[in-house]
Amino acid sequence: MYKFKPILKSMLWGGDKIIPYKGVESNKTSVGESWEISGVKENESVVAEGPDAGMKLPELIARDKGALVGQSNYERFGKEFPLLIKFIDARQDLSIQVHPNDKLAWERHQSKGKTEMWYVVDADPGSTLRSGFAKQVTPDEYEQSIADNTITDLLQEYDIHAGDVFFLPAGRIHSIGAGAFIAEIQQTSNITYRIYDFNRCDDNGNPRELHTELSKAAIDYTVLPDYRTYYETKENSPMQLASCRYFTTQLYKLTEEHRIDVAALDSFVILICTRGRGTVTDDSGNSISVRQGESILVPATAKVLDITPQSGMELLATWVQE
Repeated sequence: MYKFKPILKSMLWGGDKIIPYKGVESNKTSVGESWEISGVKENESVVAEGPDAGMKLPELIARDKGALVGQSNYERFGKEFPLLIKFIDARQDLSIQVHPNDKLAWERHQSKGKTEMWYVVDADPGSTLRSGFAKQVTPDEYEQSIADNTITDLLQEYDIHAGDVFFLPAGRIHSIGAGAFIAEIQQTSNITYRIYDFNRCDDNGNPRELHTELSKAAIDYTVLPDYRTYYETKENSPMQLASCRYFTTQLYKLTEEHRIDVAALDSFVILICTRGRGTVTDDSGNSISVRQGESILVPATAKVLDITPQSGMELLATWVQE
């Protein structure tokens, strides 16, 4: 089982919550994102401790292949790790954006698309986010709304609280609002089309680039009655949050020892600790501690995970199984 060094990213809109939440030392300011587990080129995660300390994630995959990621995942993705795990701290509203699907991303950028999900770890009072259209619009009406600064009027906006979940398939227009602290699970892709940025300027005083034409064809204009994911909260039992060909995610709120059977998955498992602390022990006797703000990668060879929680431990478990 592996822990990785976080990749902290300062952002124009970033806040001051990630470093104390994770309990790490850093001189960085306005940290908007912590990339927890990443195989993105030039942003590859590095093993933090143990005999493989200093190795990059793609090197682990090249060495261990299906034993690390699962045989079917190795055949599907090769040395590319299929998920990117982040914490996001928004001091200001993020831009309104959209991500292309696999087909469009490959045609335009020779990249995977980006389907993702958000789990709200915490939120300041009054925090909101936007997901999906609130009413039916045409591509031309959408483009006009950007020009006349009325795009926010077209979108569904939600008050958010800790524990809220939003699934964002590629093509769904969205934005994170000020005061939101989020765990994000996504396909390994860094393709983002910025639709609207509230007329903000960068550090040099220049308006930030928009991708109006690119986004116009990437958006799914379907209107849904509700874009929030609902689930029944319960302790010491898995809560299903998302299931698609790109990832499956469950939530655990643990107050007692719990066993997770992962033998049938043929996949790595990522455990993201969003609250509390505890230990994880696999069926080979390997044990690793994990605390709030840390994520661990469990190899696909594990069959059983025994979790011993402390301090009201909360975990997101995610894997890839087509």
